Amino acid sequence: MAPAMPAEGGPSSSSAEVDDIPVEVKPLKALVILSQKRTRDMFTANHGQRIPTDETSEKIKIHTKIRDEYAALDAFNLPEPGAKLAVPSAAGGAAPAAADSTETEAPVPSGAKVESRSATAKIIDAMPKVSDGEAAAARQRAQAMVLHAGGGAVVPTAGGGQQAYVPSAAVARRMPSKWPRPAWHAPWKLYRVISGHLGWVRSIAFDHGNEWFVTGSADRTIKVWDTASGQLKLTLTGHIEQVTGLAVSARHPYMFSGSLDKEVKCWDLEYNKVIRQYHGHLSGIYSLALHPTLDVLVTGGRDSVARVWDMRTKVQVHCLSGHDETVASILTQGTDPQIITGSHDKTIKMWDLRKGKTMSTLTYHKKSIRAMAAHPQEYSFAAGSADNIKKYRLPQGEFLHNTLQEPRTIVNALAINEDNVMMTGGDNGSLWGYDWKSGNRFQAGISPVQPGSLESESGIFALAFDRSGSRLASAEADKSIKMWKEDENATPETHPINFRPPRDIKRF
Repeated sequence: MAPAMPAEGGPSSSSAEVDDIPVEVKPLKALVILSQKRTRDMFTANHGQRIPTDETSEKIKIHTKIRDEYAALDAFNLPEPGAKLAVPSAAGGAAPAAADSTETEAPVPSGAKVESRSATAKIIDAMPKVSDGEAAAARQRAQAMVLHAGGGAVVPTAGGGQQAYVPSAAVARRMPSKWPRPAWHAPWKLYRVISGHLGWVRSIAFDHGNEWFVTGSADRTIKVWDTASGQLKLTLTGHIEQVTGLAVSARHPYMFSGSLDKEVKCWDLEYNKVIRQYHGHLSGIYSLALHPTLDVLVTGGRDSVARVWDMRTKVQVHCLSGHDETVASILTQGTDPQIITGSHDKTIKMWDLRKGKTMSTLTYHKKSIRAMAAHPQEYSFAAGSADNIKKYRLPQGEFLHNTLQEPRTIVNALAINEDNVMMTGGDNGSLWGYDWKSGNRFQAGISPVQPGSLESESGIFALAFDRSGSRLASAEADKSIKMWKEDENATPETHPINFRPPRDIKRF
Protein backbone atom coordinates (compact mmCIF):
# COMPACT_ATOMS: atom_id res chain seq x y z
CA MET A 1 0.00 0.00 0.00
CA ALA A 2 1.48 3.36 -1.02
CA PRO A 3 2.21 5.89 1.73
CA ALA A 4 -0.24 8.72 2.04
CA MET A 5 0.94 12.07 0.77
CA PRO A 6 0.39 15.08 3.01
CA ALA A 7 -2.48 17.21 1.95
CA GLU A 8 -2.24 20.88 1.19
CA GLY A 9 -2.02 22.92 4.31
CA GLY A 10 -0.44 19.97 6.20
CA PRO A 11 2.44 20.14 8.66
CA SER A 12 5.08 21.01 6.07
CA SER A 13 3.19 23.94 4.69
CA SER A 14 2.27 25.20 8.15
CA SER A 15 5.93 25.15 9.28
CA ALA A 16 6.91 27.16 6.23
CA GLU A 17 4.21 29.70 7.07
CA VAL A 18 5.47 29.91 10.66
CA ASP A 19 8.99 30.62 9.45
CA ASP A 20 7.73 33.48 7.35
CA ILE A 21 5.97 35.19 10.25
CA PRO A 22 8.09 38.18 11.38
CA VAL A 23 9.15 38.32 15.03
CA GLU A 24 7.55 41.20 16.87
CA VAL A 25 10.19 43.38 18.53
CA LYS A 26 9.10 45.10 21.71
CA PRO A 27 10.05 48.72 22.20
CA LEU A 28 12.74 49.69 24.69
CA LYS A 29 10.25 51.24 27.12
CA ALA A 30 8.23 48.03 27.32
CA LEU A 31 11.36 45.99 27.99
CA VAL A 32 12.42 48.34 30.80
CA ILE A 33 8.97 48.11 32.43
CA LEU A 34 9.05 44.33 32.15
CA SER A 35 12.48 44.20 33.80
CA GLN A 36 11.26 46.42 36.65
CA LYS A 37 8.22 44.17 37.19
CA ARG A 38 10.40 41.06 37.38
CA THR A 39 12.76 42.74 39.84
CA ARG A 40 9.83 43.72 42.09
CA ASP A 41 8.37 40.21 42.00
CA MET A 42 11.74 38.82 43.03
CA PHE A 43 12.21 41.01 46.11
CA THR A 44 8.60 41.69 47.19
CA ALA A 45 8.51 38.67 49.52
CA ASN A 46 11.03 40.07 52.01
CA HIS A 47 10.36 43.75 51.40
CA GLY A 48 10.50 45.75 54.62
CA GLN A 49 12.24 43.04 56.65
CA ARG A 50 15.33 43.96 58.63
CA ILE A 51 18.65 42.40 57.77
CA PRO A 52 19.54 39.80 60.44
CA THR A 53 22.39 40.90 62.69
CA ASP A 54 25.54 38.89 63.19
CA GLU A 55 26.13 38.21 66.90
CA THR A 56 29.88 37.90 66.52
CA SER A 57 30.14 41.22 64.70
CA GLU A 58 28.06 42.93 67.37
CA LYS A 59 30.33 41.61 70.11
CA ILE A 60 33.44 42.78 68.31
CA LYS A 61 31.97 46.24 67.70
CA ILE A 62 30.92 46.73 71.35
CA HIS A 63 34.21 45.37 72.65
CA THR A 64 36.15 47.78 70.44
CA LYS A 65 34.09 50.80 71.51
CA ILE A 66 34.45 49.99 75.20
CA ARG A 67 38.18 49.46 74.92
CA ASP A 68 38.72 52.72 73.04
CA GLU A 69 36.63 54.79 75.46
CA TYR A 70 37.31 53.26 78.89
CA ALA A 71 40.75 51.62 78.68
CA ALA A 72 42.26 54.28 80.96
CA LEU A 73 39.53 53.80 83.62
CA ASP A 74 39.78 50.04 83.90
CA ALA A 75 41.92 50.28 87.07
CA PHE A 76 39.33 52.43 88.83
CA ASN A 77 38.19 50.70 92.08
CA LEU A 78 34.43 50.44 92.40
CA PRO A 79 32.86 50.49 95.90
CA GLU A 80 31.65 47.22 97.39
CA PRO A 81 27.98 46.43 96.88
CA GLY A 82 25.90 47.68 99.80
CA ALA A 83 28.54 50.13 101.02
CA LYS A 84 27.44 53.68 101.68
CA LEU A 85 29.29 56.47 99.95
CA ALA A 86 30.70 59.33 101.96
CA VAL A 87 29.63 62.71 100.59
CA PRO A 88 31.95 65.59 101.46
CA SER A 89 30.24 68.33 103.43
CA ALA A 90 30.62 72.03 103.06
CA ALA A 91 32.97 72.14 106.05
CA GLY A 92 35.33 69.70 104.42
CA GLY A 93 34.31 66.66 106.48
CA ALA A 94 32.54 63.54 105.34
CA ALA A 95 28.79 63.47 105.81
CA PRO A 96 26.67 60.32 105.56
CA ALA A 97 24.81 59.84 102.33
CA ALA A 98 21.19 60.91 102.45
CA ALA A 99 18.79 58.02 102.17
CA ASP A 100 16.13 58.10 99.54
CA SER A 101 12.74 58.80 101.12
CA THR A 102 10.74 56.91 98.54
CA GLU A 103 12.73 53.75 97.81
CA THR A 104 14.93 51.53 99.91
CA GLU A 105 17.30 48.93 98.57
CA ALA A 106 17.89 45.65 100.30
CA PRO A 107 21.50 45.13 101.22
CA VAL A 108 23.40 42.73 99.02
CA PRO A 109 25.44 40.10 100.82
CA SER A 110 29.15 40.60 100.48
CA GLY A 111 29.77 37.10 99.16
CA ALA A 112 27.01 37.20 96.53
CA LYS A 113 27.91 37.60 92.85
CA VAL A 114 26.05 40.26 90.88
CA GLU A 115 24.89 38.85 87.57
CA SER A 116 24.57 41.08 84.52
CA ARG A 117 21.20 41.14 82.83
CA SER A 118 21.92 42.62 79.32
CA ALA A 119 24.19 41.27 76.59
CA THR A 120 26.25 44.46 76.64
CA ALA A 121 26.90 44.15 80.38
CA LYS A 122 27.98 40.52 79.93
CA ILE A 123 30.51 41.59 77.30
CA ILE A 124 31.83 44.24 79.70
CA ASP A 125 32.28 41.63 82.41
CA ALA A 126 34.14 39.36 80.00
CA MET A 127 36.76 42.02 79.16
CA PRO A 128 40.35 41.17 80.24
CA LYS A 129 41.61 43.01 83.27
CA VAL A 130 44.39 45.57 82.96
CA SER A 131 47.07 45.93 85.59
CA ASP A 132 47.60 49.15 87.50
CA GLY A 133 50.86 49.89 85.70
CA GLU A 134 49.32 49.55 82.24
CA ALA A 135 46.37 51.71 83.26
CA ALA A 136 48.67 54.46 84.52
CA ALA A 137 50.69 54.35 81.31
CA ALA A 138 47.49 54.58 79.26
CA ARG A 139 46.35 57.63 81.24
CA GLN A 140 49.73 59.30 80.68
CA ARG A 141 49.58 58.67 76.94
CA ALA A 142 46.06 60.03 76.77
CA GLN A 143 47.08 63.26 78.49
CA ALA A 144 50.11 63.87 76.23
CA MET A 145 49.45 65.39 72.79
CA VAL A 146 52.89 64.71 71.23
CA LEU A 147 55.60 62.54 72.73
CA HIS A 148 59.17 63.19 71.54
CA ALA A 149 61.03 59.91 71.77
CA GLY A 150 64.13 58.49 70.15
CA GLY A 151 64.19 59.05 66.41
CA GLY A 152 61.17 61.36 66.17
CA ALA A 153 57.87 62.55 67.56
CA VAL A 154 54.96 60.19 68.16
CA VAL A 155 51.27 60.81 68.85
CA PRO A 156 48.75 58.65 70.72
CA THR A 157 46.01 56.83 68.84
CA ALA A 158 42.42 56.17 69.83
CA GLY A 159 43.24 52.56 70.67
CA GLY A 160 45.91 53.50 73.18
CA GLY A 161 48.83 52.92 70.83
CA GLN A 162 51.31 55.28 69.18
CA GLN A 163 52.15 56.32 65.67
CA ALA A 164 54.71 58.57 64.01
CA TYR A 165 53.90 62.29 64.00
CA VAL A 166 53.33 63.63 60.45
CA PRO A 167 53.02 67.45 60.17
CA SER A 168 50.36 68.94 57.94
CA ALA A 169 53.02 70.46 55.66
CA ALA A 170 54.05 66.97 54.59
CA VAL A 171 50.49 66.20 53.51
CA ALA A 172 50.01 69.38 51.44
CA ARG A 173 50.82 69.17 47.75
CA ARG A 174 54.02 70.98 46.81
CA MET A 175 55.57 72.13 43.58
CA PRO A 176 58.69 70.22 42.50
CA SER A 177 61.84 71.56 44.10
CA LYS A 178 63.91 70.99 40.95
CA TRP A 179 62.91 72.62 37.69
CA PRO A 180 63.57 70.45 34.59
CA ARG A 181 66.71 71.48 32.74
CA PRO A 182 65.90 72.79 29.25
CA ALA A 183 67.06 71.02 26.12
CA TRP A 184 69.24 72.90 23.67
CA HIS A 185 67.56 74.27 20.54
CA ALA A 186 69.16 76.08 17.64
CA PRO A 187 67.96 79.66 17.10
CA TRP A 188 65.71 80.36 14.13
CA LYS A 189 66.80 82.76 11.43
CA LEU A 190 64.99 84.58 8.63
CA TYR A 191 65.71 83.22 5.18
CA ARG A 192 62.87 84.52 2.96
CA VAL A 193 60.45 87.47 2.80
CA ILE A 194 57.36 87.07 0.62
CA SER A 195 55.50 90.16 -0.55
CA GLY A 196 52.28 90.40 -2.48
CA HIS A 197 49.47 91.46 -0.14
CA LEU A 198 48.28 95.04 0.02
CA GLY A 199 47.23 94.94 3.68
CA TRP A 200 47.97 93.27 6.99
CA VAL A 201 48.40 89.51 6.70
CA ARG A 202 45.98 88.19 9.34
CA SER A 203 45.90 84.39 8.91
CA ILE A 204 47.93 81.49 7.54
CA ALA A 205 47.46 77.72 7.02
CA PHE A 206 49.56 74.96 5.44
CA ASP A 207 48.41 72.23 3.07
CA HIS A 208 48.54 68.72 4.56
CA GLY A 209 50.73 67.65 1.63
CA ASN A 210 53.17 70.48 2.54
CA GLU A 211 53.23 71.65 -1.10
CA TRP A 212 51.57 75.03 -0.61
CA PHE A 213 50.15 77.35 2.03
CA VAL A 214 47.48 80.03 2.05
CA THR A 215 47.33 83.47 3.64
CA GLY A 216 44.42 85.80 4.33
CA SER A 217 44.87 89.54 4.42
CA ALA A 218 43.21 92.83 5.22
CA ASP A 219 43.13 93.50 1.47
CA ARG A 220 40.17 90.99 1.37
CA THR A 221 42.05 88.42 -0.71
CA ILE A 222 43.31 84.89 -0.10
CA LYS A 223 46.60 83.99 -1.75
CA VAL A 224 48.09 80.54 -2.35
CA TRP A 225 51.89 80.28 -2.23
CA ASP A 226 54.34 77.52 -3.11
CA THR A 227 56.06 76.26 0.06
CA ALA A 228 59.43 75.46 -1.50
CA SER A 229 59.94 78.51 -3.70
CA GLY A 230 57.60 81.09 -2.17
CA GLN A 231 56.05 81.89 -5.56
CA LEU A 232 52.44 83.05 -5.86
CA LYS A 233 50.22 80.36 -7.37
CA LEU A 234 46.68 81.72 -7.02
CA THR A 235 44.61 84.64 -5.68
CA LEU A 236 41.03 84.11 -4.47
CA THR A 237 38.56 86.96 -4.01
CA GLY A 238 35.08 86.94 -2.53
CA HIS A 239 35.22 88.45 0.95
CA ILE A 240 34.41 92.11 1.49
CA GLU A 241 36.37 92.47 4.76
CA GLN A 242 39.60 91.26 6.37
CA VAL A 243 40.17 87.50 6.17
CA THR A 244 40.95 86.53 9.77
CA GLY A 245 40.70 82.73 9.74
CA LEU A 246 41.81 79.94 7.38
CA ALA A 247 41.73 76.13 7.57
CA VAL A 248 42.57 73.45 5.00
CA SER A 249 40.78 70.10 5.22
CA ALA A 250 42.92 66.94 5.36
CA ARG A 251 40.15 64.65 4.08
CA HIS A 252 38.41 66.80 1.47
CA PRO A 253 39.62 69.16 -1.28
CA TYR A 254 38.13 72.04 0.67
CA MET A 255 39.43 75.21 2.28
CA PHE A 256 37.44 77.30 4.76
CA SER A 257 37.80 81.01 5.38
CA GLY A 258 36.29 83.39 7.92
CA SER A 259 36.17 87.14 7.69
CA LEU A 260 35.06 90.25 9.52
CA ASP A 261 32.16 90.45 7.04
CA LYS A 262 30.41 87.73 9.19
CA GLU A 263 30.77 85.20 6.35
CA VAL A 264 32.24 81.69 6.48
CA LYS A 265 33.03 80.33 3.01
CA CYS A 266 33.88 76.84 1.79
CA TRP A 267 36.20 76.84 -1.24
CA ASP A 268 36.47 73.90 -3.64
CA LEU A 269 40.17 73.76 -4.48
CA GLU A 270 39.53 71.71 -7.62
CA TYR A 271 37.48 74.53 -9.16
CA ASN A 272 38.85 77.43 -7.05
CA LYS A 273 35.44 78.82 -6.23
CA VAL A 274 33.01 79.07 -3.34
CA ILE A 275 30.57 76.16 -3.07
CA ARG A 276 29.03 76.78 0.38
CA GLN A 277 28.46 79.69 2.73
CA TYR A 278 27.57 79.44 6.42
CA HIS A 279 25.32 82.20 7.77
CA GLY A 280 24.63 82.82 11.44
CA HIS A 281 27.29 85.00 13.04
CA LEU A 282 26.08 88.39 14.22
CA SER A 283 29.50 90.06 14.02
CA GLY A 284 32.98 89.58 12.63
CA ILE A 285 34.71 86.20 12.76
CA TYR A 286 38.06 86.04 14.55
CA SER A 287 38.91 82.32 14.71
CA LEU A 288 38.22 79.15 12.74
CA ALA A 289 39.13 75.47 13.21
CA LEU A 290 38.30 72.11 11.62
CA HIS A 291 37.59 68.94 13.57
CA PRO A 292 40.29 66.34 12.81
CA THR A 293 37.94 63.35 12.42
CA LEU A 294 34.40 64.70 11.94
CA ASP A 295 32.94 66.80 9.14
CA VAL A 296 32.49 69.66 11.58
CA LEU A 297 33.62 73.27 11.41
CA VAL A 298 33.92 75.56 14.47
CA THR A 299 34.02 79.35 14.20
CA GLY A 300 34.23 82.06 16.84
CA GLY A 301 33.83 85.79 16.63
CA ARG A 302 32.95 89.09 18.16
CA ASP A 303 29.42 87.95 19.02
CA SER A 304 30.97 86.04 21.99
CA VAL A 305 29.87 82.57 20.82
CA ALA A 306 31.46 79.64 19.04
CA ARG A 307 29.28 78.07 16.36
CA VAL A 308 29.56 74.44 15.26
CA TRP A 309 28.63 73.80 11.63
CA ASP A 310 28.00 70.67 9.60
CA MET A 311 30.25 71.38 6.64
CA ARG A 312 28.12 69.32 4.21
CA THR A 313 24.59 70.55 5.01
CA LYS A 314 25.54 74.08 6.23
CA VAL A 315 23.39 73.45 9.34
CA GLN A 316 24.43 75.01 12.64
CA VAL A 317 24.77 72.05 15.01
CA HIS A 318 25.51 73.98 18.24
CA CYS A 319 25.84 77.55 19.40
CA LEU A 320 28.36 77.38 22.25
CA SER A 321 27.49 80.38 24.39
CA GLY A 322 29.10 81.27 27.70
CA HIS A 323 31.87 83.73 26.95
CA ASP A 324 31.34 87.40 27.67
CA GLU A 325 33.62 88.80 24.97
CA THR A 326 35.22 87.95 21.64
CA VAL A 327 36.16 84.30 21.03
CA ALA A 328 39.65 84.85 19.62
CA SER A 329 41.11 81.32 19.46
CA ILE A 330 39.77 77.78 18.98
CA LEU A 331 41.37 74.34 19.32
CA THR A 332 39.81 71.06 18.16
CA GLN A 333 40.87 67.45 18.80
CA GLY A 334 39.50 63.96 18.39
CA THR A 335 39.01 63.21 22.11
CA ASP A 336 37.19 65.04 24.87
CA PRO A 337 37.29 67.94 25.30
CA GLN A 338 36.88 68.10 21.51
CA ILE A 339 36.53 71.91 21.43
CA ILE A 340 38.57 74.42 23.46
CA THR A 341 37.92 78.15 23.15
CA GLY A 342 39.88 81.15 24.41
CA SER A 343 38.29 84.56 24.75
CA HIS A 344 38.98 88.18 25.53
CA ASP A 345 37.07 87.69 28.80
CA LYS A 346 40.29 86.04 30.18
CA THR A 347 38.78 82.53 30.36
CA ILE A 348 39.29 79.24 28.53
CA LYS A 349 36.30 76.93 28.13
CA MET A 350 36.34 73.24 27.30
CA TRP A 351 33.18 71.95 25.62
CA ASP A 352 31.32 68.67 25.34
CA LEU A 353 30.57 68.37 21.62
CA ARG A 354 27.74 65.86 22.12
CA LYS A 355 25.76 68.01 24.56
CA GLY A 356 26.94 71.41 23.42
CA LYS A 357 27.66 72.42 27.02
CA THR A 358 30.68 73.54 28.99
CA MET A 359 32.76 70.81 30.64
CA SER A 360 35.01 73.18 32.61
CA THR A 361 36.20 76.79 32.65
CA LEU A 362 39.83 77.82 33.27
CA THR A 363 40.30 81.23 34.90
CA TYR A 364 44.07 81.35 35.41
CA HIS A 365 44.76 84.24 33.02
CA LYS A 366 44.52 87.90 33.98
CA LYS A 367 44.47 89.29 30.42
CA SER A 368 42.60 88.46 27.23
CA ILE A 369 43.57 85.21 25.49
CA ARG A 370 44.30 85.68 21.81
CA ALA A 371 46.31 82.56 20.94
CA MET A 372 46.32 78.86 21.83
CA ALA A 373 48.29 75.92 20.42
CA ALA A 374 48.12 72.17 21.07
CA HIS A 375 51.22 70.00 21.29
CA PRO A 376 51.36 67.60 18.31
CA GLN A 377 52.38 64.60 20.47
CA GLU A 378 51.54 65.31 24.10
CA TYR A 379 48.02 65.59 25.49
CA SER A 380 48.47 69.24 26.49
CA PHE A 381 48.20 72.77 25.14
CA ALA A 382 49.45 76.30 25.75
CA ALA A 383 47.57 79.57 25.94
CA GLY A 384 49.13 83.00 25.52
CA SER A 385 48.04 86.38 26.81
CA ALA A 386 49.68 89.63 27.82
CA ASP A 387 50.33 88.42 31.40
CA ASN A 388 52.06 85.13 30.60
CA ILE A 389 52.06 81.94 28.54
CA LYS A 390 50.60 79.02 30.51
CA LYS A 391 50.69 75.27 29.96
CA TYR A 392 47.72 72.99 30.67
CA ARG A 393 47.29 69.24 30.79
CA LEU A 394 44.28 67.60 29.23
CA PRO A 395 41.60 66.32 29.62
CA GLN A 396 40.96 68.10 32.94
CA GLY A 397 42.70 71.33 31.99
CA GLU A 398 45.14 71.05 34.91
CA PHE A 399 47.51 74.02 35.12
CA LEU A 400 51.16 72.95 34.82
CA HIS A 401 53.35 76.05 34.90
CA ASN A 402 54.11 79.42 33.34
CA THR A 403 56.97 80.16 31.02
CA LEU A 404 60.02 81.39 32.90
CA GLN A 405 60.17 84.69 31.00
CA GLU A 406 57.07 86.82 30.56
CA PRO A 407 56.41 88.03 27.00
CA ARG A 408 55.95 91.73 27.96
CA THR A 409 53.61 92.24 25.01
CA ILE A 410 50.26 91.12 23.64
CA VAL A 411 50.71 87.58 22.32
CA ASN A 412 48.84 87.20 19.03
CA ALA A 413 50.15 83.83 17.83
CA LEU A 414 51.50 80.51 19.14
CA ALA A 415 52.98 77.53 17.27
CA ILE A 416 54.50 74.26 18.50
CA ASN A 417 56.38 71.58 16.53
CA GLU A 418 57.34 67.98 17.34
CA ASP A 419 60.83 69.01 18.49
CA ASN A 420 59.32 70.73 21.57
CA VAL A 421 59.93 74.20 20.15
CA MET A 422 57.23 76.77 20.93
CA MET A 423 57.32 80.05 19.03
CA THR A 424 55.32 83.13 20.01
CA GLY A 425 54.51 86.24 18.01
CA GLY A 426 53.80 89.55 19.69
CA ASP A 427 51.97 92.71 18.81
CA ASN A 428 55.27 94.63 18.78
CA GLY A 429 56.90 92.28 16.26
CA SER A 430 58.71 90.15 18.83
CA LEU A 431 59.43 86.53 17.87
CA TRP A 432 60.36 84.45 20.92
CA GLY A 433 61.31 80.79 21.11
CA TYR A 434 60.69 78.59 24.18
CA ASP A 435 61.63 75.08 25.21
CA TRP A 436 58.34 73.25 25.72
CA LYS A 437 59.40 71.05 28.64
CA SER A 438 60.91 73.69 30.90
CA GLY A 439 59.35 76.89 29.57
CA ASN A 440 62.77 78.50 29.23
CA ARG A 441 63.30 81.06 26.47
CA PHE A 442 66.16 80.27 24.10
CA GLN A 443 65.55 83.03 21.54
CA ALA A 444 64.29 86.60 21.76
CA GLY A 445 64.24 88.92 18.78
CA ILE A 446 62.26 91.42 16.76
CA SER A 447 61.13 90.55 13.27
CA PRO A 448 62.66 93.06 10.84
CA VAL A 449 60.10 95.18 9.03
CA GLN A 450 59.95 95.26 5.26
CA PRO A 451 61.89 98.16 3.71
CA GLY A 452 59.57 101.09 3.10
CA SER A 453 57.22 100.19 5.97
CA LEU A 454 56.72 102.20 9.11
CA GLU A 455 58.29 101.03 12.36
CA SER A 456 54.82 101.01 13.93
CA GLU A 457 53.81 98.30 11.46
CA SER A 458 56.01 95.67 13.11
CA GLY A 459 53.55 93.12 14.42
CA ILE A 460 52.96 89.37 14.05
CA PHE A 461 49.34 88.23 13.66
CA ALA A 462 49.75 84.50 12.92
CA LEU A 463 52.39 81.75 13.08
CA ALA A 464 52.41 78.27 11.55
CA PHE A 465 54.93 75.45 11.22
CA ASP A 466 54.92 73.43 8.03
CA ARG A 467 54.11 69.69 8.23
CA SER A 468 57.77 68.76 8.77
CA GLY A 469 58.24 71.28 11.56
CA SER A 470 61.46 72.58 9.99
CA ARG A 471 60.05 75.81 8.56
CA LEU A 472 58.07 78.55 10.25
CA ALA A 473 55.88 81.11 8.50
CA SER A 474 54.84 84.37 10.14
CA ALA A 475 52.03 86.65 8.93
CA GLU A 476 52.89 90.22 9.79
CA ALA A 477 51.58 93.76 9.83
CA ASP A 478 54.10 95.04 7.24
CA LYS A 479 52.06 93.19 4.54
CA SER A 480 54.65 90.43 4.20
CA ILE A 481 55.03 86.73 5.00
CA LYS A 482 58.39 85.78 6.50
CA MET A 483 59.89 82.28 6.40
CA TRP A 484 62.18 81.08 9.20
CA LYS A 485 64.39 78.03 9.69
CA GLU A 486 66.91 76.77 12.24
CA ASP A 487 70.44 78.11 12.03
CA GLU A 488 72.48 75.13 10.82
CA ASN A 489 75.76 76.73 11.98
CA ALA A 490 74.62 77.14 15.60
CA THR A 491 76.10 74.85 18.26
CA PRO A 492 75.72 74.64 22.06
CA GLU A 493 79.09 76.40 22.32
CA THR A 494 78.15 79.36 20.12
CA HIS A 495 74.64 79.67 21.58
CA PRO A 496 74.75 78.33 25.16
CA ILE A 497 71.63 77.83 27.24
CA ASN A 498 70.80 80.81 29.43
CA PHE A 499 68.89 79.13 32.23
CA ARG A 500 68.15 80.26 35.77
CA PRO A 501 65.90 78.01 37.87
CA PRO A 502 63.04 79.99 39.40
CA ARG A 503 63.32 80.83 43.08
CA ASP A 504 59.67 81.57 43.76
CA ILE A 505 57.50 79.17 41.79
CA LYS A 506 54.15 80.74 40.99
CA ARG A 507 51.19 78.40 41.20
CA PHE A 508 49.03 80.49 38.85
